[in-house]
Amino acid sequence: MIRLGLSKKTSADMGHLPQTGSGGMIETLDSLDVDRTGNAGRVRKVLIHINNTNPILVEDGPERRVLAEHGIEVAYDGMAFEL
Repeated sequence: MIRLGLSKKTSADMGHLPQTGSGGMIETLDSLDVDRTGNAGRVRKVLIHINNTNPILVEDGPERRVLAEHGIEVAYDGMAFEL
């Protein structure tokens, strides 16, 4: 939002995790790929609450590619989950 001139606050200022960097969302979600016993497993990671100014919403943008490289999906309207 800073880059777009919509706010002077960082994600951390608003109580959100930054998406990248040490302790950020990607690093945190990457840690979910290993279960409590230390075994690698497939964990589905989907971001569901996204501000409409967030560049990860641009499907062919570089920010979205970074998420894909980490196996993180971005939810879409009407997306359904079976538990």
